[in-house]
Amino acid sequence: MSMNEPQANTIPHRGLMLVLSSPSGAGKSTLSRRLLQNDPLFAMSVSATTRSKRPNEVEGEDYYFITPDTFEAWVQEGEFLEHATVFGNRYGTPRTPVENMLREGRDVLFDIDWQGAQQLAQQAKDDLVRVFILPPSRAELERRLKERAQDPADVVARRMAEANNEISRWSEYDYVIVNDDIKRAHGKLEAIIGAERLKRQRQTGLIDFVRDLTGQS
Repeated sequence: MSMNEPQANTIPHRGLMLVLSSPSGAGKSTLSRRLLQNDPLFAMSVSATTRSKRPNEVEGEDYYFITPDTFEAWVQEGEFLEHATVFGNRYGTPRTPVENMLREGRDVLFDIDWQGAQQLAQQAKDDLVRVFILPPSRAELERRLKERAQDPADVVARRMAEANNEISRWSEYDYVIVNDDIKRAHGKLEAIIGAERLKRQRQTGLIDFVRDLTGQS
């Protein structure tokens, strides 16, 4: 049984917010997919955006599609955990759905960059777990980028240049995993999540549980 499968004990707990970050090609997307497929307690955070909905997108699953006026109102009301403007469109993580999942004991995975992670740390540091994924070497990162999508050389070169800036943020994260093998990296990620779930402050039902054990209830 995976260490992250729901356990038989019934101690209520609060979920966690997991941010995975990495330079392009280091393995973040693969690890995210494995986590969502193998761990039923995890759900993907759904962002709100002001851009138009594409034909294949589903409201509330891919994004919450809202007007610029509504987005700005939510900003003023403090409804976003983090938000940013990208290519003229605004994106943000609504606070209420995330808070509801955390209270229910669900864990939430975020697909955001280091700037978004900084905003989350300011808004909800006690709930946040930040993991940075590094490639085993610069040469291996370049090889993965070349093989992954068969991009032209100038695109690969641009992504390699961007990787320097992204990697420089590693010290802002709680954990760092070197992804030299995807199975080993996934195992390390599971170990981190398992330990974080056992933190005393996340096990919100411990006080009542211990009272029952000691006959104090």
